[in-house]
Amino acid sequence: MTVELISVGTEILLGNIVNTNAAYLAEQCAALGLSCYYQTVVGDNEERMEATIRQAVSRSDVVILTGGLGPTKDDLTKEVTAKVFGRELYEDPHSRARIEEYFRRGHAGKVTDNNWKQAMVPEGAKVIDNDNGTAPGLILEGEAIAILIPGPPNEMKPMFDKKIAPYLNALQPEGIYSRMVKICSVGESRAETMIADLMDQQTNPTIAPYAKTGEVHLRVTAKAKSEVDAEALMEPMLQELKSRFGDRIYTMEEDVTLEEAVVRLLEEKHFSVTTAESCTGGLLAGRLMNVPGASSVYKEGFITYSNEAKERLLNVNRETLVQYGAVSPQTAIEMAQGVAKVAGADAAISVTGIAGPGGGTKEKPVGLVYIGCYVNGRVHVEECFFHGNREKNRESAVARALTVLRNELLHE
Repeated sequence: MTVELISVGTEILLGNIVNTNAAYLAEQCAALGLSCYYQTVVGDNEERMEATIRQAVSRSDVVILTGGLGPTKDDLTKEVTAKVFGRELYEDPHSRARIEEYFRRGHAGKVTDNNWKQAMVPEGAKVIDNDNGTAPGLILEGEAIAILIPGPPNEMKPMFDKKIAPYLNALQPEGIYSRMVKICSVGESRAETMIADLMDQQTNPTIAPYAKTGEVHLRVTAKAKSEVDAEALMEPMLQELKSRFGDRIYTMEEDVTLEEAVVRLLEEKHFSVTTAESCTGGLLAGRLMNVPGASSVYKEGFITYSNEAKERLLNVNRETLVQYGAVSPQTAIEMAQGVAKVAGADAAISVTGIAGPGGGTKEKPVGLVYIGCYVNGRVHVEECFFHGNREKNRESAVARALTVLRNELLHE
């Protein structure tokens, strides 16, 4: 089954907002086993929108449109789609009641007359309740299927996950089920090489690698009549991946992040942790603190950008900074040892490097980062070379720091 994505909004065409919806939907549709050959962005123009929708429904089984379902005059997605499908609009009492209730609860101030536009739906459409906004989603079935979803991501994602994805899955004679295997400590090219034979031989289930910053995700997908049958098909593949990657697999749960896996490991070992950051400027601490319940293991953190701060807050020796420099394995080690002692933590991670774009030399180029890790008196340091812009280098350093900490905890 083929699916096509249409993102509606002049603000997307102008670059005022980043089209994260298309990326999210494309990934989710792929996980459902749908083939996506076309993605389009069209502005809030009735003529061009109509031409875009007509072309999409003529070549794809399912067309998913996001955006243009609001209360203003330039929100035309519903009206134009209804025209393409030859349907009239009528006021849906259920949708009107939900809009009234939404405003009554004080979510968006006082209801205005143009909000009732969102209660108008095409004849024969399936109405999808919006639990996070006023515009309902819509499904129009004909020679092709058009699915209309609100554009705000905090409305689009839960609606798709809870209501649209199950609908799409049910359209297929066999359900599509998948498991995610998340790996660190190995790069994308190396990971793909390690599973090349599995990919060459794949039929059902299939395996597909996805590169993330500092990680590789492998999605194993099976077609089956039931989830139980799919699990039985996937299990041999999952066991083979466990055999090949070992403890480089940090989770086989879809929603678990690397930082969450690290926090879980700290909790299991009853360890506390602290951080000392230079070039990452608090990004590492932020990743850890994004995990609910991280306060049970995270003590405190320090951003020591200057040499003076490293000396004063972390007790890094001035002689070390003079002789080896702030970006050095010696300084990374002393930062980790110092912050562990200051915070009274069982584990500590330090990051010092040159994120760029300036500051690099021939001996110490942009992208050079040292990561120090202290665990119960044992210290490890790792030298890394990243090749990206400032933002990418900092993100890569944080991902690697989390991996280093996890690896050291595993061997404790």
